[in-house]
Amino acid sequence: MGSAMEPPGSAYLHLGAVMSPVGTARVLQLAFGCTTFSLVAHRGGFTGVQGTFCMAAWGFCFAVSALVVACEFTRLHGCLRLSWGNFTAAFAMLATLLCATAAVLYPLYFARRECPPEPAGCAARDFRLAASVFAGLLFLAYAVEVALTRARPGQVTSYMATVSGLLKIVQAFVACIIFGALVHDSRYGRYVATQWCVAVYSLCFLATVAVVALSVMGHTGGLGCPFDRLVVVYTFLAVLLYLSAAVIWPVFCFDPKYGEPKRPPDCIRGSCPWDSQLVVAIFTYVNLLLYVADLAYSQRIRFVPSL
Repeated sequence: MGSAMEPPGSAYLHLGAVMSPVGTARVLQLAFGCTTFSLVAHRGGFTGVQGTFCMAAWGFCFAVSALVVACEFTRLHGCLRLSWGNFTAAFAMLATLLCATAAVLYPLYFARRECPPEPAGCAARDFRLAASVFAGLLFLAYAVEVALTRARPGQVTSYMATVSGLLKIVQAFVACIIFGALVHDSRYGRYVATQWCVAVYSLCFLATVAVVALSVMGHTGGLGCPFDRLVVVYTFLAVLLYLSAAVIWPVFCFDPKYGEPKRPPDCIRGSCPWDSQLVVAIFTYVNLLLYVADLAYSQRIRFVPSL
């Protein structure tokens, strides 16, 4: 649940929310986020799915960061029916991943050394380059918060601040990348085996989101059995499930008996099923490694659900 009530006589405004190292990182997040968003919206410009994703990511991160700073500064987070430590740790990790992706996509698709045609002209190029710089700074600001709030050995902390909790956010993020590749003409419906892989990705994603949601809402203590033990059992099952997908998906997509071992020469770049299948295969192995690391760290964590 929310933090304990402040003792009588304490100040209503918490200056440490903006003057501590973590508070300073959050203020910089607001400054860099607002600057990046404004540069792109004013003259930099954006188009397509990639540009929309970048703007949505920056806007979402700025809005939630403003909410976090406001609640910390006014001490209103104690009135919220959630575990504040879990919420801020989970959001910082998610924002780091979103801003890292946007900091790569925007320069890759929009920043060029050459000036675009009029009426955009060289001013648009300069705004896009400046936005790319501030996008990188925004990612660093969120990464610093994650580093400052991450649980240290022997420290009593909330679950989402542990390495295992942070890995849950990364696993869910990687699963979203896999889903994006699956729906982009990956032809996963051709075989029952590849459909099994999709079921594995979906089941593990939903279970991971459930673990994060229970932690953020502060409901881990009412499950009837120790939450940390449930997490270990689920993570072990996820490793086994992802191991099966890591074997099945490449076989049924790249073995000559079932698929194409090499990229077809007539495959159109940007709408090639083979490319989507390759992305799914790569990130399947990435998530498998994340779940293995999660399982190793889950053996040693001790956390307090109500923080």
